[in-house]
Amino acid sequence: MKERKSIIDNSRVQALTAFCQTLGVEFYDYKLLHQALTHTSYANETKSPRVKHNERLEFLGDAVLDLIISSYLFSKCPHLPEGELTKARAQVVCEHTLAKRALELGIGDYLLLGKGEALSGGRERISILADAFEAIIGAVYLDLGFKNAAKYVLRQLGEELALVEQGDYLKDYKTWLQEVVQKSTDSKIVYEVIDEQGPDHDKSFEEAVTVNGERLGTGWGKSKKEAEQQAAKKALIKLNIISEG
Repeated sequence: MKERKSIIDNSRVQALTAFCQTLGVEFYDYKLLHQALTHTSYANETKSPRVKHNERLEFLGDAVLDLIISSYLFSKCPHLPEGELTKARAQVVCEHTLAKRALELGIGDYLLLGKGEALSGGRERISILADAFEAIIGAVYLDLGFKNAAKYVLRQLGEELALVEQGDYLKDYKTWLQEVVQKSTDSKIVYEVIDEQGPDHDKSFEEAVTVNGERLGTGWGKSKKEAEQQAAKKALIKLNIISEG
């Protein structure tokens, strides 16, 4: 009888082991992480029932993520009413935020994609990255339990949660702009410094934001991040999403 090959070979295990150092978690069952990083396009191309894609793990991870963030906000933000808690949670778990963190972690490099999806830029596609981020949460929960999943999520999304605690979560114009322009397409948003003024110890920066090559706004700030926020705000005004003021 022919020996059946493992669904995950040694080279893949080694790659995932290295990736776990970036994630800050150590899996017992690497097949769960492997599945979390397997897109439907890859599973469909292999046409093997043994290859499982990540949609079920994404479903679970989405629910676990919502519970973790809801519990955190409920505990840390006792001053916020229900409506504001809902808005804050939506800001933290929005598709753009998850995809941005996925890019920073290099999740796209470990995704298994079908040939067509890979060639069309799937490793940087917002929806695919956000789904994979949630699928990994589902995998962490199944393998390591809720407590470790909570630690993982709060570590990964700590910057966004800090904004909420500071009361700045509704002022994140960059995230807002990203959500608006990518609602129907994977438009490319680029921020670039177009001017600098002042001495090194007291510089001001002017940033421009372009969407698919079209400049939508510019803004000044004492830091590049502040200037980007102002540019994004101007873009939202130009798109008639918010009013000037």
